[in-house]
Amino acid sequence: MRRGQRSLLLSSTPSLLLRSLVLLSLCPRGQAVQAENVTVLEGGTAQISCRLQNYDGSIVVIQNPRRQTLFFNGTRALKDDRFQMVLFTQRLVRITLTNVSVSDEGGYFCQLYTDDTHHQVATLSVVVPPEVPTVEVKTEAVEGGEVELTCMSPRSKPPATLRWVRDRREIAGVISQQENGKTVSVSNTIRIPVERKDNGAALSCEASHPALVGQKRVRHYSLDVHFAPTVKIIPPQGILREGDSLSLTCSVTGNPLPRDIQWSRVNDTLPERAEKTGNILQMSRLSQSHNGTYLCQAHNNYGRAADHYTLLVYDPGAVVETHSAVPYAVIGGILALLVFTVICVLIVTIWCSVRQKGSYLTHEASGLDEHGEVQEAFLNGNDASQGKKEYLL
Repeated sequence: MRRGQRSLLLSSTPSLLLRSLVLLSLCPRGQAVQAENVTVLEGGTAQISCRLQNYDGSIVVIQNPRRQTLFFNGTRALKDDRFQMVLFTQRLVRITLTNVSVSDEGGYFCQLYTDDTHHQVATLSVVVPPEVPTVEVKTEAVEGGEVELTCMSPRSKPPATLRWVRDRREIAGVISQQENGKTVSVSNTIRIPVERKDNGAALSCEASHPALVGQKRVRHYSLDVHFAPTVKIIPPQGILREGDSLSLTCSVTGNPLPRDIQWSRVNDTLPERAEKTGNILQMSRLSQSHNGTYLCQAHNNYGRAADHYTLLVYDPGAVVETHSAVPYAVIGGILALLVFTVICVLIVTIWCSVRQKGSYLTHEASGLDEHGEVQEAFLNGNDASQGKKEYLL
């Protein structure tokens, strides 16, 4: 008689079950066994089936990869409750294995014991999909430097594919693999420059695997960029008079955010009625004794910063006097301009008058010369036939 080898396992998810039929006919005219190779997800349930041909009631034995007998005909031989006999007929013997692990991989033997003992082996393969990957920060992200991030998938079979993505663009990294028994650990390490504006930027590490059927396991990560603080005092609006209240707000940024914000007055102590509440400095009933330059300072492990505000408190009388003086100054300026204009006009007028008078005198003298010529001609007795000349005096 002949024996064949029988293949194994049925996954709980049919789409993930890879079956390759192995048919061995060890004795065409006698008894035969058929077996199926099976692939199943870790943690799922596999079915090991032995199909019988021309079965005459001979002994059927099923053994695990370590050649331990699981079932002798329909009787359990190994105390492992994960194995169950679910069917035993003249044509089909089937057992199930629940909660499959990678340690269950290997060849399962379907055997017929006759005069000639033969067997057929069904190979069980276990697929291990990756879990959601983890992110490890290798170097701290500091403004102006580089951050090193490693995405890890500690266990998968076959190896998972990891990639880093930012703004839908892949970031090239260094990929490494390490075998851990029958599974593989995969990592992808990137180094990227960072600035203050990158704080909070979203990155993601994606793990893909054949067992995920087009889906991905994704780990999201936000960049945590450390940088020195900035400080800005928000001043009040308008003029502060005696008796008013003042509230100064110190706007602080930084990573980590400074917790200890310090208020002080340059070359003096803070007024007695000054109240500090975090980043706010409040003073009531202002007087000229409050005048001075006030500082807000903050620091963290990466630097310090400060900003100042100069306070000038007026008394109501001084403010009114200052405002009333402004129109008089304007009026005085206008009057000065008018006087200057009038003086310029007078100067031009006098200059023009002098020029006109000089021209008149010159013309008058010329007329006298012509009159003398007439008198001389008359006295000399010039003939009228020489022509008559008219002189306009």
